[in-house]
Amino acid sequence: MPPTANLTVEILIAPLRVSLGYAERLAKDIPSDLFAHMPHPKMNHPAFCFGHLSLYPNQVLRMVGQDDLIVVKHGWDSLFKAGVECVEQDGRYPAKDDILAYYFERHHSLLAALADLDEAVLARENPAEGRLKTMFPVLGGALNFYLNNHHSVHLGQVSAWRRAAGLGAAM
Repeated sequence: MPPTANLTVEILIAPLRVSLGYAERLAKDIPSDLFAHMPHPKMNHPAFCFGHLSLYPNQVLRMVGQDDLIVVKHGWDSLFKAGVECVEQDGRYPAKDDILAYYFERHHSLLAALADLDEAVLARENPAEGRLKTMFPVLGGALNFYLNNHHSVHLGQVSAWRRAAGLGAAM
């Protein structure tokens, strides 16, 4: 995808492009039967991390007023939303390929949508409620957090999981 002509938006989304490349490297050699395995009782597994992250493109699209681009996987909120406990695979989690397909499709769709975002949208008041609005009163700050900080935290969990599962580093 070519960079956007809007420098502020490009600064916002360029790190997400890098993170998606890292996500591919993290996930590609994880055996499907280990994707939802917990090598430590309190460690989020890749199925949870990628499933959780796959929910956020829709949230960002809603925040910027592009609801028509939202694609919901029914039942995924109850598995992956913030505050839901990650558990060892017991049949509740979708297959690795399904989770990753949705994760990458949603994020690539988000990148395409944001490439044309009017910079003025970033200066709007954050429409979120509660803590997210307190931390990021301006929409651009909330988007930066979701696209970069939040994303990187969960990819870091997958990186740590790889080591605990005996797979080693992805880079």
